[in-house]
Amino acid sequence: MSAQLDAASIARLSLHDPKHFKIQHAQTIHRVELLKHWSTIDGARVLELGCGQGDCTAVLASAVGQLGSIVAVDPASLDYGAPYTLGQAQNYISKSELGGKITWVQQPPLDYLSSLPSTSLDDSHTFDATVLAHCLWYFHSPSLILQTFRALKRHSKRLLLAEWSLTATNPLAHPHVLAALTQAALECRKAESHSNVRTVLSPKRLTELAQEAGWRLEREDQIESGEGVLDGQWEVSACLSSSFGKEIEECVNDRKERSVVQALRDACEASVGGEKVGRQSVRSMDVWVATFV
Repeated sequence: MSAQLDAASIARLSLHDPKHFKIQHAQTIHRVELLKHWSTIDGARVLELGCGQGDCTAVLASAVGQLGSIVAVDPASLDYGAPYTLGQAQNYISKSELGGKITWVQQPPLDYLSSLPSTSLDDSHTFDATVLAHCLWYFHSPSLILQTFRALKRHSKRLLLAEWSLTATNPLAHPHVLAALTQAALECRKAESHSNVRTVLSPKRLTELAQEAGWRLEREDQIESGEGVLDGQWEVSACLSSSFGKEIEECVNDRKERSVVQALRDACEASVGGEKVGRQSVRSMDVWVATFV
């Protein structure tokens, strides 16, 4: 980055409830912190896969400066998401000062990459970097991630990844780890999913997939999530909800397999004391940040 990014100013360019600005601000601060662990992208042509509502997109668009650009891709329907849909959130950013640098694409990442013309890494149409930030667990299988990493080798010079690490420096983040593993244990037994957690892969396994696709790990770091990043609380609440309990009963027929999912859920519940008030102290787990070339 050529200059220090102002997280508060960037956060105001994203659609948010003014009464809860601190939530959006914390999410933006978190993504600014991710950029500090990647190589500079000032003036770069960046591809972002799994852009969602654009929390990271806005930070990337600010970081690339006047000469850079972002292509932001997400497969979800534009009416997906809450409290604001992807369409509402993306449209809001497009109307801001950052809008001219962002091209939104509603398409599965692998389909988008398949539609691109063949290029060499010296071609001006090649992306300087591709970012996947907190979206890899949305992929429905490790094989799809591997295919995507392989396709990116033909179109991008660098691969910049950020994902939950499944580790907790702060003990208050342990429930988040357990909630993620509980959801993953259920999701792998479902034919289709719209969950936030669909395929859980550790940094070690993600690195193995990237290396199998031909990427070389240049740098990796692990950072502790900020206090205002509420993903841990959201995922613990989802895991301990009555609807999740019903899903276990409906989706896992084998009693032995069901007992594993239920045991994980019980461990998550015990880790927050079993009371809703305990969930308010839950922190988000650490984040793995890596650069591949």
